[in-house]
Amino acid sequence: MPTLHLSIFINYQLIKVLTGLLEAIFNGMSIGSVLLISALGLAIVFGLMGVINLAHGELMMLGAYTTFVVQNIFKTLPAPLFELYIFFALIAAFIVAAAAGIVLERGVIRFLYGRPLETLLATWGVSLILQQFVRSISLGISISIALFSLLFFGGMWWIKRRPDFERIRNGAIAIILPLSIAISAAVSVLLAQTFKLAVTQPWFGAQNVDVTAPAWLRGGLPIGDFQLPYSRLFIMLITVICLVGIYLFLQKTNWGLRIRAVTQNRQMSACLGIPTAQVDAFTFALGSGLAGVAGCAISLLGSVGPNTGQNYVVDTFMVVVVGGVGKLAGTIIAALSIGTASYLIGSGNIATMFAPIQPIADFFTFFATTSMAKVMVFALIITFLQIRPGGIFPQKGRNVEL
Repeated sequence: MPTLHLSIFINYQLIKVLTGLLEAIFNGMSIGSVLLISALGLAIVFGLMGVINLAHGELMMLGAYTTFVVQNIFKTLPAPLFELYIFFALIAAFIVAAAAGIVLERGVIRFLYGRPLETLLATWGVSLILQQFVRSISLGISISIALFSLLFFGGMWWIKRRPDFERIRNGAIAIILPLSIAISAAVSVLLAQTFKLAVTQPWFGAQNVDVTAPAWLRGGLPIGDFQLPYSRLFIMLITVICLVGIYLFLQKTNWGLRIRAVTQNRQMSACLGIPTAQVDAFTFALGSGLAGVAGCAISLLGSVGPNTGQNYVVDTFMVVVVGGVGKLAGTIIAALSIGTASYLIGSGNIATMFAPIQPIADFFTFFATTSMAKVMVFALIITFLQIRPGGIFPQKGRNVEL
């Protein structure tokens, strides 16, 4: 009888460990799914233009805040419509992040191609600006930005119609830019003095905000002793849809063919008449839009704040480097592997598995926190890159030799 009780106890503990392991793997894969959506766009951009965009995390943050805004708009509508807001939020997050990506590429990055250090510093500065923008944005600032854009870009568009535009371009900018700034600032001050509370009150502030999932995304699918949260299953579904959509776009459309051609050999593509500047802008918008979709997915996992993107941008870059620059299959494997490994180590499940072997259990217990798990994953990635510097699927083609 004691032997029977011992056997039942061992089987119970084994089932408990396996159940916890399966739950941890599922949660890790859901985090990997978010990394995959974000890394899809970054892999294309990095592979095409060689741009290290440190503002990619802030594009995810914009997508998350867009979801929050769409949610609040739908709260004013009849209750049945609120259950559908997430689909509109996905579209809105893609559009907002893509628009921000176009502005970033046209306004900053296109002047820095071939200068990786300057690009890295510029995008880092943009990331800080976007974080502070979200903390401070109010009605008055929005009106000022809209007025500045109307005055400056409208003025440049009007002057561009002149036949001698190239000759007077620098002088026109020197006049229109300070005038637009001065007028916008004066209007902002006037509004602040006239409507103090209504205009200067920040919309979001520095505190985190919460996104409420629709009722059908709450709860989970029961499997044994644990549940698969519907929200995480929904994130995985979004990832699969984005993955299939990107694959079909790259393989079956003319723009996809252009992107693949420019990725492999930019100079030859330009010689064949492919508008590489348009391809760059379109690709950056596409990658930024996918970051916005990732931000929408992140909002379903927890609260959203100005620093939300910083929690994911490093992991996203690791996915791109480990998978192989511009390689879709490598990005998939790397994202799911890094997300799962980080969660398994950080949640303490591996330490629990090796509980009978005390030295190994103590080793993994030391890393059983989110921050220390990242340290261990970093060490594993560094070791892997020593063996395969090009990632899981190294880039091939003439551009590798350049």
